[in-house]
Amino acid sequence: MKIIAFAGSNSLQSINKKLVNYAATLLPQHEVETLDIKDYELPIYAIDRERMEGIHDNALKFAAKIDEADAILLSLAEHNGSYTAVFKNLFDWISRIPNRKAWAEKPMFLMATSTGARGGLGVLEAAINRFPRNGGVVVDSFSLPSFNDTFSTEQGIVVEELKIELIQKLDKCFNSAQ
Repeated sequence: MKIIAFAGSNSLQSINKKLVNYAATLLPQHEVETLDIKDYELPIYAIDRERMEGIHDNALKFAAKIDEADAILLSLAEHNGSYTAVFKNLFDWISRIPNRKAWAEKPMFLMATSTGARGGLGVLEAAINRFPRNGGVVVDSFSLPSFNDTFSTEQGIVVEELKIELIQKLDKCFNSAQ
């Protein structure tokens, strides 16, 4: 199975990038391509821009990555209880490509983490409710609370119960579907 993995953040120090990169290492039996949304920077979406210039090339390139994949592994950063501006802008652009749904009916495993005890639950809830209306098949989700206490760059998730939960959910999503 070919999986694209990415974080909904353009921060160089993104904890969600660390989480999605770690989760990708737990899927050695699959072909996982990790993307950085900084490589697909886009002007702020505006209907007038779309009418005058069409769909931006980076939106088309990102959509092509979705189309090439069998599934999506996404860790969403949370800003003020919702998507980061950079992720929302990318989502807006790919949702405007004619004759497609943004997530192309791909199975999705959604994650989020934050330094707080809620672990990005606000953005996860928003995505779980929104993505199915845009062609996302949300198979499962995972929240990692208190990132600085539960994750180590060297070891990954250091709380055994949370690590087991993530492994079981990834297995259900990506290995049971084969």
